[in-house]
Amino acid sequence: MSQRQDREADAELTDEQLAKCERAEVADKLNSPVPTQVVSNGEYMPPPQSAEQRRVEARVQELAGTASKKLGMSRRQFLASTGGMAAAFLAMNEVYGRFFNVSAIEMFEPEAYAAASPPANLFTMDVQIHMIRGTSLAGVPFRALAQGPSARDSGFAANPFNPGGLLDELGSDWSVWNPKLVGKPVNGEMLRLVQFIKDVFFDSQLTVGVVSNMAPGTFTPPGGLPRAPRSVAEAESGNFLSGIQTAAVRNWVNELTGSRRLLGHAPLYPGVGNLEYLAYALEELKPDAWKGYPNNRTAKRDNNPDTAFELWSLDDEELAYPAYDFIARHANFQRNPGQRNICVHQGFVSDPPTKPKGHPSAFPKAARDWPHLNFIIYHSCFSGGFGFQLWQRPYLDRINAGILREGVPDLPWTTEFGQLLAPYPNVYAELGATFGTCIVSFPTVAAHLMGQLMKYLGPDRICFGTDCIFWGGPQWQIEGMWRLEIPEEMRRQYGYPQLTQAAKRKILGLNSAKLYGVNPSSAPAPHGPYKPVPADYEARIPSELKTLLEFPGFVADGMSKAKQRYLAEGASPSNTRWGWVRTEA
Repeated sequence: MSQRQDREADAELTDEQLAKCERAEVADKLNSPVPTQVVSNGEYMPPPQSAEQRRVEARVQELAGTASKKLGMSRRQFLASTGGMAAAFLAMNEVYGRFFNVSAIEMFEPEAYAAASPPANLFTMDVQIHMIRGTSLAGVPFRALAQGPSARDSGFAANPFNPGGLLDELGSDWSVWNPKLVGKPVNGEMLRLVQFIKDVFFDSQLTVGVVSNMAPGTFTPPGGLPRAPRSVAEAESGNFLSGIQTAAVRNWVNELTGSRRLLGHAPLYPGVGNLEYLAYALEELKPDAWKGYPNNRTAKRDNNPDTAFELWSLDDEELAYPAYDFIARHANFQRNPGQRNICVHQGFVSDPPTKPKGHPSAFPKAARDWPHLNFIIYHSCFSGGFGFQLWQRPYLDRINAGILREGVPDLPWTTEFGQLLAPYPNVYAELGATFGTCIVSFPTVAAHLMGQLMKYLGPDRICFGTDCIFWGGPQWQIEGMWRLEIPEEMRRQYGYPQLTQAAKRKILGLNSAKLYGVNPSSAPAPHGPYKPVPADYEARIPSELKTLLEFPGFVADGMSKAKQRYLAEGASPSNTRWGWVRTEA
């Protein structure tokens, strides 16, 4: 690369600023598995390395130097091994406090590292995993976020969810969450069926997964502008997967394995105007649970075809209660106990007003009025705009500032959720995205999150979810949960229970097994109930499923046909960007 090209790549920095900087790949002589200094993408001046970061770096270097000599390998080879990751965990524990269960012997013996990792007999159940249909690109920025700076090779100049350059607890603006993603391409293919199967069933020890969904609450007609949907068909056109696509993937995987390895949510569209859809879902889709989005326009008040979908809340007697009543009267809970699970996306809303639809104050009434239904609160009700919230700096700042609610650090909405819902045994907390976004880069936030959920809801009412495969496979979060410890001083100060291995087993799978009525055995086939996905699974994907999922070269649902008509009419893309941009500091 010429000097001119190199300078253009750093166009946001002045010559004076560049004089104080050096290329990260040149300056980083350590190659720690966890970053020890902020790496700027050239859009802002990176801050100097903090005192804590220097201590972590020095300690990693010291540990790596000693261990690599004993093992007869180079320091770089050591840092690329499980021993190097153990050294990074040890160094962070020494500087930031003990958050990770790791011992010095793990630097030298892979067997010791494996022994402290999730055991082979661990039953795991992830109740929030995602994939996308062929014509969708949803979730690609999430993959770049988890991958870290190597996503620049796929066109991401910076962390897509951190435009302001906020620093995590490790002092980085773009930490690697999932090391297995580093250097891989970031595109839609990484989030579709073939990669989904590999990430979930081959590259992790997940036993059972639940394919979840997202209902954006908007519909964009061909050549038109986005508006509120007026029917379920319009609403589902923007989903990661439609209800029938979700059911088809579930059915194929279970038929392929001869066991119940995959479950599926049906989108929950409440309101009198959607009761016909609920009847169809129960009869045809046979859902294993329901997934609703009160914060998005997904409820229909009446049967008028021109009535637009609207927002709703869990305690809304006009919109939500008719759906609960229909499910209670028509679902077969004995045959499929998971159909009593009302899973709702709560939290991660943009710029929340005082009492928005996702606020936990709406939950107690619903829990009291419908005690025979389970309300599983996805994301554990973390508040804040989604892109903003993915960078947990504000939460860490609140913790450090000593902002309390009834004696514990106030994690907006989540703390209130735990305190409000403690008396209601049919309300559960789900961890998807919330846990994953802070376990690597904000261990203090992760420790308070788990401490508060344990304190108020107890180990029996927390469900493990990852929001994968947007972040890659779920294994790194399984390992993060298994190794996480709540420091003793933190537990003593705030009354948090100990996060024991028994509690982790419940959270990682046993709780959800009860809710969904699945066998919690971890024994492999042929003695256990869960059989592996065959290695040649890709060759076994039937053309009908490829068509339904809109594989390249296959025509599928109405959305694909509408796109074909749109292009046939000579239309060209407008390059209009739909979404949000940051306009204020």
